[in-house]
Amino acid sequence: MASIVKDGELLMYKGHPLMRKENIIYYGSMEDRYIIMMQILETKKEGDLEVATKVAVQLQQTSQTVRMKDRIVKKSEKSSLWSAMDIASIWLSRALSVK
Repeated sequence: MASIVKDGELLMYKGHPLMRKENIIYYGSMEDRYIIMMQILETKKEGDLEVATKVAVQLQQTSQTVRMKDRIVKKSEKSSLWSAMDIASIWLSRALSVK
């Protein structure tokens, strides 16, 4: 069943916020030590929908004291948004569970 996201509410996936701006999807909270950034690199048309066929996934530190280039902890490319979200949720939960 579809749910409606009201203004000011964030879409959640496995307990973490999910936000999109154009072809970039952010997964996690900037208040945590790590966040996932997924960039949709390629899409194909399936009926009326655009489906992602290539997605870059990065686990990044959120610390403002670290240079942008050094913030990337892990990166990968996946062939679908589903597989990108799968690895993103694993990486984020592991990164946030380490003390």
